Amino acid sequence: MNRIKNTLAQNTKLLSIYFTAGYPEPEDTVSIIKDLEKNGIDFIEIGLPFSDPLADGPTIQESSGVALKNGMTTKKLFQQLEGIREEVEIPLIIMGYFNPILQFGVEAFCQSCAAVGIDGLIIPDLPVEEYNEKYREIFEKYGLSNIFLITPQTSEERIRFIDSVSEGFIYMVSTASVTGSTKGFTKETRDYFRRISEMKLRNPQIVGFGISDKETYGQATEFAKGAIIGSAFIKHLNSSRKQDIADFVKSIRPV
Repeated sequence: MNRIKNTLAQNTKLLSIYFTAGYPEPEDTVSIIKDLEKNGIDFIEIGLPFSDPLADGPTIQESSGVALKNGMTTKKLFQQLEGIREEVEIPLIIMGYFNPILQFGVEAFCQSCAAVGIDGLIIPDLPVEEYNEKYREIFEKYGLSNIFLITPQTSEERIRFIDSVSEGFIYMVSTASVTGSTKGFTKETRDYFRRISEMKLRNPQIVGFGISDKETYGQATEFAKGAIIGSAFIKHLNSSRKQDIADFVKSIRPV
């Protein structure tokens, strides 16, 4: 959690990359993490593949399907991440759905995260009330920040409740659609970014969904602390495999 807080305290706009563990090849997870850090990414979201995603668009869904066919499992991900903290310093966050975590055992999962140096979790289908009542104590026991999502439809009351139980940042979903489905932001979306910024929340906001290039990154970070790119990066992996990660990062945020 301290790595997340230290990164958020930097006087700069942040860029995060999401990718699916075990994609495009089964053993690519660690090499992609290392390449992203080397090329200036501020923190990384490691996608835990799941067969029945709720919010993922076709690009991330396909990557999850390939990863599962590649044999990626929760246990294998933790095995791949053993020793990662000897080589990587930036915050690492696992993003996934609650079903695999529940099957693994919530405390066992959190313990394994702490053992390999994971800093936080993003679990889109874990309601904040259930987390607060049943699981918050476990997450805090293992020093994990649980990051919640808000959307343009989330009420102010609920946003403030999410802010009150959050430690880290708030994941500000740009649209009610799925990942990878928007191209550019409307005035309505930019007004939403401004409205949340004017709420002066305790936790900074990071925008996700719809960021694919320099223009959308700039729009997303005008009022927010940073932005997350997922589908566009996975498409890049599709077209160039692991080559040219540096070129991709520079195309979003030139040095």
